[in-house]
Amino acid sequence: MRLRTLLIWLAVVPTVAMGTQVAVTAERLLVQADHLRDDLAASKRIGEPLFRLMAELQAERKMTAARWAGTPVRDADLRDRRAATDRAVAEFRRLAADSGGRPETAQAAEHVQDVKTRLDQLTAFRSRADARTGVAAQTMAYYNEVIDGITGLYQGAFSHTDDAALVEESRPVVAMISASEMLARQDTILTLAGPSRELTPAAFGEFLDDAGAHRHLYDTWIVPYLPPAEKRTYERITGSDAWKTKLRVENAIVAQHKITDSGMKLPADVNDWPAAHQVFAAQLVELGNQRSRDLLAHADANAAELESDVYWLVGGSAGALLLVVAVVVVTTRSVLRRLRRLHERTVAVAEQTLPDVVARLHRGQPVDDAALPAVRGDQDEVGRINDAFARVVAVSVDGHRQLAAERHGFGMFASGIASRTGNLVSRQLSLTEEIQDTFGHDEALLAELMRSDQLTVGMRRQVENLLILSGGEVPDPHTEPMRVADLLREAAAEVEDFRRIERHALDEASVEPSVISQISHLLAELLDNATRFSPPRSKVVIRAEAVADGLSVEIEDRGPRVGVSGYEEMNRRLHSAPPYSELAENAHRLGLFVVGHLADQLGAKVTLRRSVYGGTSAVVVLPSDLLARPAAPAGPLAPASAAAVSVPAPAPVPVRRAAAEPVPRPDAVERPEPTPAPARRTPVLRPVTGDGGARPALPERVPQTHMTRQLRAPRVPEPEPGLGPDTPEEVADAWADYEEGTQKVEAELRQEQDQR
Repeated sequence: MRLRTLLIWLAVVPTVAMGTQVAVTAERLLVQADHLRDDLAASKRIGEPLFRLMAELQAERKMTAARWAGTPVRDADLRDRRAATDRAVAEFRRLAADSGGRPETAQAAEHVQDVKTRLDQLTAFRSRADARTGVAAQTMAYYNEVIDGITGLYQGAFSHTDDAALVEESRPVVAMISASEMLARQDTILTLAGPSRELTPAAFGEFLDDAGAHRHLYDTWIVPYLPPAEKRTYERITGSDAWKTKLRVENAIVAQHKITDSGMKLPADVNDWPAAHQVFAAQLVELGNQRSRDLLAHADANAAELESDVYWLVGGSAGALLLVVAVVVVTTRSVLRRLRRLHERTVAVAEQTLPDVVARLHRGQPVDDAALPAVRGDQDEVGRINDAFARVVAVSVDGHRQLAAERHGFGMFASGIASRTGNLVSRQLSLTEEIQDTFGHDEALLAELMRSDQLTVGMRRQVENLLILSGGEVPDPHTEPMRVADLLREAAAEVEDFRRIERHALDEASVEPSVISQISHLLAELLDNATRFSPPRSKVVIRAEAVADGLSVEIEDRGPRVGVSGYEEMNRRLHSAPPYSELAENAHRLGLFVVGHLADQLGAKVTLRRSVYGGTSAVVVLPSDLLARPAAPAGPLAPASAAAVSVPAPAPVPVRRAAAEPVPRPDAVERPEPTPAPARRTPVLRPVTGDGGARPALPERVPQTHMTRQLRAPRVPEPEPGLGPDTPEEVADAWADYEEGTQKVEAELRQEQDQR
């Protein structure tokens, strides 16, 4: 476990101990408050819709009873009353589908389902009432059962709260709802008596039961639990004239009713009931609504009080916890601060300072030791860790400094070898040129000398590759811009099998003289790779044209198929500078690394991909700043034809031994005056200097300066020699070369797959 973690645990243990106790208490109070809020929300959510549904059912029940008793009731009024009931039923069903809040208890769910089931029968009982099917008591009993179910829902909503005082306070509310239903049933029964004022014995007995139940509920379950103000309101209601009329009518019905053959004949005092009922019923409903509002307000106040207790508990406990944490922080702050600073210094050295130092060492630049962490000699634990890290960094920097010195020394060694070898190659080229000048009259010997010259040129390009990979630069003796067509010709002349190369310069652009040798070397490496890995008789096409980003040069061969992973690996080599270890592992493919170095120096982009012919296509995009700006013409110039641009210029072709036509002797040909060739400078190659300065340029051949005077002179145009009839030996040699190249490529591909 880390030291930082141990120090944090020192503060966490007492904090958690106190926090747990506070959390348990606060959680209990919050749960109680949440339950109370849920009960309050449920009461508000279902209270008003249920009360509205009950009132609409009571009104529809009374109108249905009046119509059944023969009292005139307009059809429009009955339809409006039933429509109001249907709206209340629809709202109840919506609330039942979206319960919200806490999950309902099994008893509450049973009450809801019972009410919904009975409401499904409402249409059927309406039809019976309209058709006078059955007896009125059955229809009234249906309405009574639905309203009893609603009353049960009220009772369940207020009886499952966690607050015992709130349950006790809710009993008068439920009792007042039941009492209002008893009073509404009395009104319905008297309405069912109709103009004849006659009731069945069952209806008469039900009226007496409802009257007794109403008085019992108020005397036993309502009035004793009412607050003083609401008690005074109830006393004003019971002392009013309307209430006195209610009592007088009830007493008259009990004392003055007459038994007839058809039922019970009610006294004439029942005619005073409707007016009085309209007054005291509204007053009792308002009293019940006031009691419900007071109950909900009390529940809201209780929930707020519980939440306030939680806040005080959490606040006080938080203060105590802060005191404990402050004491612990005072003892650990110093250690944590020093550890944090040590961590920040370590990360900064590991992610910024050390990589920068290593990069500077690899570039051969000096390193400021003041930027590295120093050993301070502190005696505490954090100081000793800092000193140990400083020693590790010092050892690492010393190791990288030694590796950089060895790398630089190896570069000096490789550069020296390249310089000496380059000087020897330059001398060899000079010697070849002297032999060509001396024995140029012998055409057979001249052809062999040209072949030797071509091989020597290839040797010089390999020496230049070594110099480039060791950090040197390709020399460039050119002082004037070169046309793209001439640049392609110069690059093709560097390749041994230059006869197979077709050149197409589709633009008259020119290249800056300072980068001619670099671009020519880059293209020569790609052309050499294309000729070596394609069939001996196939052509390699190089075309150049101006594009939006500069100059595009595409080299296309007919070599063997390469997989997608193979192109990805080759492009990776083109776009990265590998260490010497990777160069050693891929010594047979240094050309790609050379191309990558040159492309990086030129700012060019080289991409290898599969061509449409199945071979490989190398696309080189040279930036526009490498192209020479065209000089302003001195006078009107005729536009150059496209054919003159795109026709490839003939490369110097050596004379074949088995030519189809004999070559005339040099002395038989009329020799024009030899044109003086430009003096060729062969600079001496020197190794790379250790001060990081620019390296001297390698010797660069000036085109046609190594050729004999006979070849420099203008010659009579003659058709380009074709392939001609080949001997069986030549065909066998060509086929052997093709098979050898194919086998070499397949072996290299298998080697790469094995390495993966």
